[in-house]
Amino acid sequence: MAAQQQVQKNTLYVGGLAEEANESILHAAFIPFGDIKDVKPPLNQAKQKHLSFGFVTLLEREDAVAAMGNMDGAELYGRVLTVNYALPEKIKGGEQGWAAQPSKYFSLIELA
Repeated sequence: MAAQQQVQKNTLYVGGLAEEANESILHAAFIPFGDIKDVKPPLNQAKQKHLSFGFVTLLEREDAVAAMGNMDGAELYGRVLTVNYALPEKIKGGEQGWAAQPSKYFSLIELA
C-alpha cells in the first residue's frame, strides 16, 4: 500500500508563468496576500530561462488559501495562472525513492 503524500498547506504551485516571470515578479504578485517565506521559480539551466511554473511559500496557511483563491485563473504577463497546493518533493532515486533501492549491506550478507 503506497503512502499518501501530504500536501504542504503553505506552499503553492503556480503554473502557466511567462518566461519573464522571475522571483521578484512572483514575490510582488503574491505579497498582497501576506508575508512570504520563499519564492522558487525553477530555472532551465541550458537556456537560462525560467520554466513555466514556480512555488510560493507563505508564512500563514490562511494567507496561502487567500492567495490561491484570488490568483488561480488570474492573468500575469498575458498568461492565465493555475494555483494549487504544492505536493512535497519526491525523494531522488527513482519513482520509489532511495529506500526501495537494494542495500549493499544485504547483498554482502547474501554472498556469505
